[in-house]
Amino acid sequence: MTRYKTEQLLSFEIPYDWDLLTTHFDWLQALYDCPQDPIYHAEGNVGIHTRMVVEALFELQGWQQADAQTRTILFTACLLHDIAKPECTVIEPIEGTDQVRITSPRHAKKGEKRARQVLADLPWSHWVKEQICQLVRFHGLPIWFLSKTHPEKTVIQASLSVNTEWLAWVAEADLRGRISDTQEEWLERIEFFAEFCREQHCFGAARHFASPHTRFLYFQKSEVYPDAPIYDNTCVEVFLLCGLPGAGKDTWIDTYATDLPVVSLDKLRQELGVSFKDNQGKVIQAAQEKAKECLRKQQSFVWNATNITRQNRKKLIDLFSQYRGSTTIVYLPKPLSVVLKQNREREVVIKEKVIYNFLGRLEPPTIAEAHRLWVVE
Repeated sequence: MTRYKTEQLLSFEIPYDWDLLTTHFDWLQALYDCPQDPIYHAEGNVGIHTRMVVEALFELQGWQQADAQTRTILFTACLLHDIAKPECTVIEPIEGTDQVRITSPRHAKKGEKRARQVLADLPWSHWVKEQICQLVRFHGLPIWFLSKTHPEKTVIQASLSVNTEWLAWVAEADLRGRISDTQEEWLERIEFFAEFCREQHCFGAARHFASPHTRFLYFQKSEVYPDAPIYDNTCVEVFLLCGLPGAGKDTWIDTYATDLPVVSLDKLRQELGVSFKDNQGKVIQAAQEKAKECLRKQQSFVWNATNITRQNRKKLIDLFSQYRGSTTIVYLPKPLSVVLKQNREREVVIKEKVIYNFLGRLEPPTIAEAHRLWVVE
């Protein structure tokens, strides 16, 4: 049997063949073993639904007018949109009946990370891969955005990481690729989502802000408006590195920041005699003290660590902001094979299972988190 490369199947170098796809992708075949609630999915299991979604996508006007790259993004996103349902599905009896309720809580959020693992070593740009991952992450947003605490801020933030017009197309394919009495009502919600995004000036494009500082504060405070410029009182720039071990963070420093102080967690571990397995509290405290010293002096510096989660980055960016720091996140999204190779060439080699664990937890940064985002591929 001919073995095709994943990118050939996803970019239509090989004509669409569902049986070939299910043979090639174990995770796609596994969807056939995952049940769905018949109220919302009378068509059957997740595998049946996913095929119907993909074939509904082909019928959309947006698909038919799309270029080759856009088609690759949309097709791959639809294939992956429910990839995490098998691990998220919960079957609960309905009290007083012989029926059950089937739900899949948080499958979109987990699906984003699973999708990133599937795409990790494909020879595609970071932008293409992340559009796919964010379409998976937000594929339910056009249906549920009005239930969010701040719908305007929610769609604006989404527009900074995903094309909201494509998001509407994926959501429409998701609905047309099922059998449910709610279909027509939810299709109307997608139309309203598109109109709502147009009103917020973020349909098919990232929302424009008056300045980077305005954008940063918009996501920190309530009474900030995208088009009303906020005075920028920052006085020191911090470069916050982000990437898997072996992604090339030290190389970036040697290339772009040789004249700046560096707060390196790896070096502090060596100085303090702390291993990766030990409690990192002492290392973090020492790093923060070094950072505060630079901030007080208004001395720009580099924070060198993996910083793979939004929560970790937010804690640091909040600290920098207290000292009127302006943060540039430097993200190095290297293919997994490159990361593993460069890790083996490091002075301190990280176990590969640790890197795979990091990849599973990775939350790539977005421009909504900081003043600037510098992606180094």
